[in-house]
Amino acid sequence: MSSEVDTYIAALPADQRDALTTLRARLKALLPDHLEVMSYAMPGFRQHGPKGKMVAGYAAFARHLGLYPHSGTVIPLIDCTPFKTSRSGVLFTPDTPLPDALLEQIINTRQAELAAGYGRQT
Repeated sequence: MSSEVDTYIAALPADQRDALTTLRARLKALLPDHLEVMSYAMPGFRQHGPKGKMVAGYAAFARHLGLYPHSGTVIPLIDCTPFKTSRSGVLFTPDTPLPDALLEQIINTRQAELAAGYGRQT
């Protein structure tokens, strides 16, 4: 567990705090061997190693929460209906969390992208 992430989550309103605490645990279960870090001012999970890439981050905003796979190519590949999306993430609310199957698909797609060498310098 990261104290920076603890601090980020503790500062949120109760409904967002509860939702992101649950998401954090779900991501940790999907990424048990990854480092929990703060990156781009949001909590997330990074591969181990000095050049470990970010797999996913999450954040709270005034009217929604978001999950961001740190790639502009993952979300467009996935049917995230009925959730709002951008190229970089999927938005949800504390009352409507991401279903397990969708979360797993996003994480698995990002990990496959990283395994294929996305983002490596040539």
